[in-house]
Amino acid sequence: MNTKWSVLALVVTLAACSSKGQVRDDAFPDPARAYPAGGTYVNLDNLRQYAPGMSKQQLQSLLGTPHFNEGLWGVHEWNYLFNFRGSVGAAPIQCQFQVRFGDGGISTGQSWKPESCAALLQPAPAPAPAPAPPAAEAPLRISADALFAFDSATLADAGKARLSEVVRSLGPRVNEVNLVVVGYTDRIGSDAYNLGLSQRRAATVREYLVQQGIPAGSIRAEGRGSTEPLVECDGANGTALVTCLAPNRRVEISGIGG
Repeated sequence: MNTKWSVLALVVTLAACSSKGQVRDDAFPDPARAYPAGGTYVNLDNLRQYAPGMSKQQLQSLLGTPHFNEGLWGVHEWNYLFNFRGSVGAAPIQCQFQVRFGDGGISTGQSWKPESCAALLQPAPAPAPAPAPPAAEAPLRISADALFAFDSATLADAGKARLSEVVRSLGPRVNEVNLVVVGYTDRIGSDAYNLGLSQRRAATVREYLVQQGIPAGSIRAEGRGSTEPLVECDGANGTALVTCLAPNRRVEISGIGG
């Protein structure tokens, strides 16, 4: 008699267990049972806020009601069926998201199916910074005192030698460069005189470079007088002023590169 009642109790127990739901081959329910059908589109920012330790009430507020008729009390997992769209018009990606709960309804962990769906939570990579514009090439600066006698626009022998070095440094690029020759003077004298002197010096340098093999159409010359000084030399006079202002007397050649 005892054996009969034991077998009957076992049958009742198994029947009760089977009534709680189908036995699944894995830990996730059949997506076809989701409600609403097909799941929902989830707010990724909300989903990124989830972390173990949240209560069911907090999770429901964040992600909504689970999609498989799972209640609030007495259940230890919630299952969602989420859709993601990578771009406008793209086919949606469907993922199952499961949250597990421990005692007290506090979440203890989560799973994805397929596992690759977890990568969807990663923020989009920041756009690569725009490349910095190339640094402006510093012009070749040659002291006018190394090219000309004081207050002169006639090349000295030392000046010709220096410019010949410039042409030799170009090597096979001599027919490829585009040069700008700019002459500057110091502030001694009138602005009009200094502008004219700087223009004559720039033109002289250009002419010599052409003579050395640089195509005439590849060189432009201009004078800027005493503008853009490198030094001021306030308080200096006479010979001391001429010496102090030497850095301002110069010829600059842009486009040398190399």
